[in-house]
Amino acid sequence: MTPIVGFFVFLLLTVAALGVVVATGLRRRRRLHVTFVIVALGLLGGAIVYALRVGEIYDLEAAGAITPIHLNLARITTVCYLLPAITGVLTWRDERWRKLHGRLAWTIVALTIVTTITGAMMLMGAERIG
Repeated sequence: MTPIVGFFVFLLLTVAALGVVVATGLRRRRRLHVTFVIVALGLLGGAIVYALRVGEIYDLEAAGAITPIHLNLARITTVCYLLPAITGVLTWRDERWRKLHGRLAWTIVALTIVTTITGAMMLMGAERIG
């Protein structure tokens, strides 16, 4: 699979899995929710691996100021995935964490959307090497 195809396949699968994560979370289907959280994180890992490969065949610096914005946002978003994971475990043990968990989960969804948009902007402005 080429880096571009692999990246888009994993990105679309990640977004689909996150949709299931949201739906199962809202319905309090905990076991299914946790299963799809794990699936989504694995798919996100695949998307990141392919994104790094895409970065090897495109001159991302040619995209200008959006490149450091996207790359920093992507790093922040990736690390922030830990927050709803931690509060999810806490919620499983004590329902008092549920509200914070939900807020952090929606924050991650928003960050993921913004990161995806800035990544698309970066790729549109980048030049293919060779």
